[in-house]
Amino acid sequence: MIAATGASHVVEYNLLVFKRVWRGSLTVSFFTPLFFLTAMGLGLGGLVNRGSGGVGGVPYIDFLAPGLIAATTMQTAAFESMYPILAKIMWDRTYFAMLATPLAVRDVLVGEVAWLTLRLTMVASLFWFAMVVFGVARTPASLLVIPAATLNGLAFATPILAFTAGQRSDTGFGTIARFVITPLFLLGGAFFPIDKLPLFLQAVAWATPLAHGVALCRGIVLGNLLAGDAFAHVTVLFAFAAAGVVIARPRLARRLAN
Repeated sequence: MIAATGASHVVEYNLLVFKRVWRGSLTVSFFTPLFFLTAMGLGLGGLVNRGSGGVGGVPYIDFLAPGLIAATTMQTAAFESMYPILAKIMWDRTYFAMLATPLAVRDVLVGEVAWLTLRLTMVASLFWFAMVVFGVARTPASLLVIPAATLNGLAFATPILAFTAGQRSDTGFGTIARFVITPLFLLGGAFFPIDKLPLFLQAVAWATPLAHGVALCRGIVLGNLLAGDAFAHVTVLFAFAAAGVVIARPRLARRLAN
C-alpha cells in the first residue's frame, strides 16, 4: 500500500507535466495513424489488393493496421524510456528531488512503469479509434488490441529504461533507434508477413517482442487468434517487460546513489 501511494505521486508528477503538452501529443497520436493508414493501407493497399487479392486472404489495410498499432507502441515506448528518463536522472535531476522526500527508488520505478502503461494505453486507444474510422476494427472484441498493444510497448519500455538508467549521455539512444527500433519497425511483420524474410531474419524477428506483439494484435483484430498462440505471445511480451523491471531496479538504485 505504501509503495502504491509513493508510485502514485510519480504518476501524478508525470500527469502534471503531460498536462502542458497533451493537446499536441494526442493530436499527433491520432492523426499519424490516419495518415499512415491512408497512404499505406489505401494507397499501397490498393495496388496489393489488385495484384494479389490482399495478404493472407484479407485486404491489405486489415493486415496492416493491427501490425502498425504494435509498431507504434514500440516507437512510443522507446522514446518515452530514453530522453524523458535521462532528463529526470541527469539534466533536471527530478529523481533526486523525489528521493529527498519519503519516496524510495522502488516508488520511482513503479511509478514510471505505471505512467508508461498509461501513456501507451492512450496511444493504443487513439490508434484503435483510427482503425474504427477505416472500418478495420469491426467488433467489440477488437478492443482487446488496446491492452495487447500496451503490453507490446512495455516489452520495449522497461528494458530500454534499464539501459537508460546507466547512461551518462544520450549518445546510445541513436544506436538503439538505428539498429533496433527502425529495423524492427520495417521487418517485424507490420508491413508484410515475417515468413517472407530469409530464415535467419525470421529467427531474429521472432526473438524480439515486436513480432509477437504484431501477431497478437493482428490475431485479435482479424479474429483468427488461437488460444495457444495468444498465450505464447503474451508470455513472451510479459517476460520481456518483467525482465526489464528486474534489471532496471538495481541499475537505477546505483545511479541515484551516485
